[in-house]
Amino acid sequence: MGTKAAEALDVSFEELPVYLHAKHSVYMEVGGKTYYLTDVNDRYWRAQDTETFNDKGHYVDASELVPTVSEFLALPFADGKSITDVFDEATFYASEKAE
Repeated sequence: MGTKAAEALDVSFEELPVYLHAKHSVYMEVGGKTYYLTDVNDRYWRAQDTETFNDKGHYVDASELVPTVSEFLALPFADGKSITDVFDEATFYASEKAE
């Protein structure tokens, strides 16, 4: 899990899947909440709630795991809405990895 970049990304809905495949994760702010959108070993996708941590200090899953980005974009998890539903009102931030 990386840290949220200070500056928002300028990414279109059409560019988001390409970005996710290349970078493996992104932060999404929508409706007063922040989600960490990430892959799991390059095989599955999930959203995580950045306000809740497990006993290892990692974000807790806010969605189920799905095998493709297209399924992930349509998966409802943000108050019953998907990334596709909230994209226009969401702000995205890069996930910066510690070096």
